[in-house]
Amino acid sequence: MRILLLTHAFNSLTQRLAAELKERGHETSVEFDIADSVTEEAVALFQPALIIAPYLRRAIPESIWSRHVCLIVHPGIVGDRGPSALDWAIENQETEWGVTVLQAQAEMDAGPVWASVTFTMREARKSSLYRHEVTQAASQAVLLALQRFDSGDFVPQAQAAIAARGCQRALMTQAERRIDWQHDNSTTVLRKIGAADGFPGVADTLFDQPCHLFDAWPETTLRGTPGNVIARRETALLRATVDGAVWFGHVKRKGSIKLPATLAFERESQGVAEAPLEGYWRAKAPTWQDIAYEEIGAVGTLHFEFYNGAMSTQQCERLRAALLWARQRPTTVLLLLGGGDFWSNGIHLNVIEAASLNGGSAADESWRNINAMNDLALALITTDAQITIAALGGNCGAGGCFLARACDQVWAREAVLLNPHYKNMGNLYGSEYWTYSLPRRVGLDAARAIMHKREPLTARHAQEIGFSDACLGGDVPTFRAEVAQRAAALASAPDLSARLTEKHETRVRDEAIKPLAAYREEELTQMRRNFYGFDPSYHVARHHFVYKSLASWTPRHLARHRDLNWKADT
Repeated sequence: MRILLLTHAFNSLTQRLAAELKERGHETSVEFDIADSVTEEAVALFQPALIIAPYLRRAIPESIWSRHVCLIVHPGIVGDRGPSALDWAIENQETEWGVTVLQAQAEMDAGPVWASVTFTMREARKSSLYRHEVTQAASQAVLLALQRFDSGDFVPQAQAAIAARGCQRALMTQAERRIDWQHDNSTTVLRKIGAADGFPGVADTLFDQPCHLFDAWPETTLRGTPGNVIARRETALLRATVDGAVWFGHVKRKGSIKLPATLAFERESQGVAEAPLEGYWRAKAPTWQDIAYEEIGAVGTLHFEFYNGAMSTQQCERLRAALLWARQRPTTVLLLLGGGDFWSNGIHLNVIEAASLNGGSAADESWRNINAMNDLALALITTDAQITIAALGGNCGAGGCFLARACDQVWAREAVLLNPHYKNMGNLYGSEYWTYSLPRRVGLDAARAIMHKREPLTARHAQEIGFSDACLGGDVPTFRAEVAQRAAALASAPDLSARLTEKHETRVRDEAIKPLAAYREEELTQMRRNFYGFDPSYHVARHHFVYKSLASWTPRHLARHRDLNWKADT
């Protein structure tokens, strides 16, 4: 079936649906919803049998929905209407929520239902629920709707005819999100921040300056005067509530960009007392800890929970220090577990952009960041005493994919998406030793195709082409439990010593042909041009990415119907 994906942006849900549809043999193309005339042109060029809208911020024009079946993916239960579906579900402490695929009509979210899938609500922030439960339910609902559409005899049901508890809800305002620091307990604060995480954040003040709060974590040990900032730790700030305290990892100051809290308030943070954690062992009490280590028998596990998977220079350096420490432990298998939502997405573009805002150089910070990523990747590649495993429970992109591939094995959860390419960010060449690790896994031709096509890979497809080594099912807790079992089995395997010997000897042979330093220098020669050369594409793309600029056109690798060599077979 020829399917046009009409979307505000190529977000994680749109990527998942595009990949799922392609794997099932459908012919898809993507068009960003920029203007009615642009959408009309895309439909005329592609001539789709069906239009699916996974992520829109405005209504589809009547000129389209009146002539074509357009299926809207709404992150709410049947009958739910409005732009703040998940926000209200979290705020109202719903125990069950869902995704509804409905047909576009004149009234927003009011069309007949083609499919719906429900899920149990998890205590989590909105962005996490969207990337996991909503995306999974949306994939199931869209595939069910496609089956029904393809049958030719399914009649979608009017929402009024379905027994539903959903209702019309208005856009949640900042007044409704407001935190009362003198009365709200930590649970309430966490829920309010969670319902706004990702976007738009909760409007508040820190150090008497207006800002939006994101990335909240509980703290049960430290206390202070409600509303006061009472401690800092690495990139996060701790603010007291009436019954405890809450950490904020990221904030957005008025007129600026979203940044790690201690960087956004760099000067003000200097007067706040530090609350460091001793070592890398996982804390017993709930607290904010972006790098942690735990050990069971011969298996060591390194956790790193970096917001949106972005890794700044300092985070890379701290993670490398933790890795070097973990390499000295008496273990034979080392798991790199990453975070719950993301494993890694590579260099930290917001922190890099901030360098230029503070009178520094974005090019210099980019250079420092990529070298810190490379140092971390090299530490993984040269780990000799343990088998290293990247266990991807969350999505992974750009340099993060090749940081994972620096491990001996990559195990990915079935629902995970991988974007192992760089060119979308202003034709970045990329580093993290990808020119060494990728061709030796998938072959030179496949490596070139991956980098050129810039398409998301499902975990299944990544395993099929050899990029990863295992595709495991289940949600994140189930995945991690299976990973732990597999790692323990590997640690006790009778041939483990032989594996470690073979691993070392293979790298020695590889380096005899071409040293790792040569791969790094060749990659960085290209990256130096990206950062310091005459072509500003990377800096322009990064700026638009960081500031969330509205798209003015759809990238040509997504909009296949706009390729001059493409023609609809009618």
